[in-house]
Amino acid sequence: MIALGFGTILGIGAALIVIAVVFPDTVLFTRRAAQPVFADELRSRLALAGMGAVPVPAFLAVSLLMAALVGGVVHASFAIVVLSLLAGLGSALAPAAIVTWRAHAMRRAHRMLWPDVVDHLVSSIRSGTALPEAVAQLSEAGPDALRSSFRSFAQDYRTSTSFTGALDRLKGELGDPVADRIIETLKMARDVGGTELPGVLRSLSAAIREDSGIRSEVDARQSWVRNAAKLGVAAPWLILFLLASRPEAAAAYNSPLGVTVIVAGAAVSVIAYRVMLALGRLPEERRWFR
Repeated sequence: MIALGFGTILGIGAALIVIAVVFPDTVLFTRRAAQPVFADELRSRLALAGMGAVPVPAFLAVSLLMAALVGGVVHASFAIVVLSLLAGLGSALAPAAIVTWRAHAMRRAHRMLWPDVVDHLVSSIRSGTALPEAVAQLSEAGPDALRSSFRSFAQDYRTSTSFTGALDRLKGELGDPVADRIIETLKMARDVGGTELPGVLRSLSAAIREDSGIRSEVDARQSWVRNAAKLGVAAPWLILFLLASRPEAAAAYNSPLGVTVIVAGAAVSVIAYRVMLALGRLPEERRWFR
């Protein structure tokens, strides 16, 4: 019963901390809908990371399960309560951190592909191809990493015959702010009409290429900052786990002073890590057209 109660408290606390840390700028509910805003953000990250089929509740359940499992293993191994809680918290945050890292990596990789997509659309439109067919052709002629998404769009459009609806579903599947800009441009061209679409797309392609080049150069130069932050945070905790394997160290860390030292060290580690990442990371584009 004690272990069950410990696991339940650990799971609930980890869930609340995951929401507060991963989504600090959002509120749980909006006035327009009873759906959590953080769930939309998490769903967008899952989609961009290639895990769009994973439901948000299932993802959160896996995070809580990992927190309880790792926290229990650490407690059984070292018998240090505060260390077990921190290990459970770190394990609860790990899936979200992995998804965020993978989403950022996919976004950086896709950023170099979008100008080619726009160039293909311009060529198709100038040759007289209808706009829906030009987008559908990207399932065969577009970049390999994006063909599956455009293949889903082509099938969706043939089934629903709604170009706007198919584009909205494509936008949700891609989960990319650059894709949002391109898709909104296509929707506006479809609704308003006119002959300026090729010129607008060419300007958009040039802007994306320039932004991608600058970001790639700065990201490469700042990579040492991120690596230093990771090494600086990991090293003290590896030493702590080595020390905690000794019975006298475990007794010391279970004392009020030991708990204070570990909690203060965890707070300093988190703050320093976030500051180092902020110094070495360019601001990401926000999805204004969801």
